[in-house]
Amino acid sequence: MGTVSPARLTRGTIARYATGSLGTGGFATLPGLVLTYYLTDSLGVAALAAGGVITVAKVWDVVIDPVIGALTDRDQARHGSRRRLMLIGACALPLLFALTFAVPPALGPVVGAIWVLIAFTLTATAFSLFQVPYIALPAELTPRYDERTRLLTWRVVVLTLAILLFGAGGPALRGMADDPAVGYLVMGVVAGVVIGIGMLVATAVARRAVVPSPALGTAPGGTATARGIREHYAAGIRALRRSRAFRMLLATFVLQALATGLMLAGAQYVATWVLHSEAAVELLFIALIAPALLAAPAWGVLARRIGKERAFAIASVVFAAAALSIIGVLWAPGTWIYAPVGIAGIAYAGMQSLPMAMLPDVISYDERTAPDAAGGGPGRAGAFSGVWTAGETVGFALGATVLSIILAATGYVSSVAGQLVEQPDAAVTGIVLSFSVAPAALIAVSLTTLARYPLRRRDIDPA
Repeated sequence: MGTVSPARLTRGTIARYATGSLGTGGFATLPGLVLTYYLTDSLGVAALAAGGVITVAKVWDVVIDPVIGALTDRDQARHGSRRRLMLIGACALPLLFALTFAVPPALGPVVGAIWVLIAFTLTATAFSLFQVPYIALPAELTPRYDERTRLLTWRVVVLTLAILLFGAGGPALRGMADDPAVGYLVMGVVAGVVIGIGMLVATAVARRAVVPSPALGTAPGGTATARGIREHYAAGIRALRRSRAFRMLLATFVLQALATGLMLAGAQYVATWVLHSEAAVELLFIALIAPALLAAPAWGVLARRIGKERAFAIASVVFAAAALSIIGVLWAPGTWIYAPVGIAGIAYAGMQSLPMAMLPDVISYDERTAPDAAGGGPGRAGAFSGVWTAGETVGFALGATVLSIILAATGYVSSVAGQLVEQPDAAVTGIVLSFSVAPAALIAVSLTTLARYPLRRRDIDPA
């Protein structure tokens, strides 16, 4: 195949790639928003056990993502495309997603927890089959610093739309039925189909990806060689060891995924027990996402002027300040909470688009500068994206885990659907802290790793 064209990406390529975030945004948002609450307040699973169910499923993601990264590199070497695994994931996910929310409450908390564990683990596997090659594509679609910002900016525009659609629409679908079990099932079916459609559209872009030379694991003549599981993990570990830029960017992104995952998992609890309205979770998401739709392109403009890393730092500081201010609802709960949530949404758009635009810069810089003897060279985007997806998964999973620990430590009372309970004051305080102080502290820590990120525009576009 030829080299990557330096020309601007076509609108069609950008649109199809961005549509994939309808799927990735939906999967990242809806389970994070409602799954813990579904377990604790519909199936009667204890808070700590609910966190364990989600964590185990996500740990499996961490195990399998590097393997998927190596397999998609092998597909690129053999067939010139990463499309095969993306198609498998897109086709399998809708059914598995619906099954996750199809537990008959009469089975009881133990069986319900096991059901969700198995179904959600399989769903997460299908998602990884799509997500790992999907993240690898930008490094192969264009070599240009600003074009990657443009590509990932529009991806985040669609991502924010997806968060709004699933964050507000998912609970709305759930509430359409009088029976909570039926409501969750309807939500799972509809959401799963929409996620799958978004993923299928994006698979078309994989056929357009171009790499400059054969991938790791190809023998002379272009024949892919077989590699063991140990080598799959070794490729990801080598990427982490040799690339300081990758380590710093990944550490920053994981910490921020933990912070946003913690807020995402806590939003339903804030709506129910602080604002005293389950429906308020939809308004929280509108406040978060509506400003982000306008902000994502603005962050792209700012990044072109001052650099991605500086714009990323600004977005992170704004998000931390907005999250910290939410602690005021402990003393004065009310609709004013939507203002800092909206400011956080503006910052969140930058916190998503900018690191995702920096990742292909890291990959291309490694391809150009790292020697083959150290595991560098072209055709290894899947190794990077596999580790990246695993790290992102860890962050979001630990968000739900940290929330469940806080809930358990503060005496949160679980319940089954339709059962009325009262929460102790300590539990309400824990909910607020998990939605404000804890995320702000995590973002502050992430700024220390971002400050050590070494790449600048001149390193990617020397001209």
